[in-house]
Amino acid sequence: MIQVDLMRSVFADKGKEISNAIHHSLVAGLGMDTTDLFQVFRPHDEGEIIFSPTYDNRDRQDLIIIRITMVRMFSLEQKKKTYKELTKRLVDIGIRRDDILVCVVENSAENWSLGERDA
Repeated sequence: MIQVDLMRSVFADKGKEISNAIHHSLVAGLGMDTTDLFQVFRPHDEGEIIFSPTYDNRDRQDLIIIRITMVRMFSLEQKKKTYKELTKRLVDIGIRRDDILVCVVENSAENWSLGERDA
């Protein structure tokens, strides 16, 4: 489950490309099934995403926050590969490296339901 918070203008210009970059990065980095595609984009107006433009010696301008909620089953190496893939793919479509923030939230399989009737 992917949630992306970004400026409305960035979504309008690059939303589909960002979606594809995220999805292909998860497939390449985690070995995720190509049909496992669940993303929510939340475009924001000016002033609705508040962040430090210089934290950790960065130069943030149009921050894109990518929250990945997933089952706790992937190794540190897989996660690092995913981060690297994601950064490369986003930079390739014109997103600045300093404007990318990824947060992984992990839980167990029992915390998911895909609409099973007997869940």
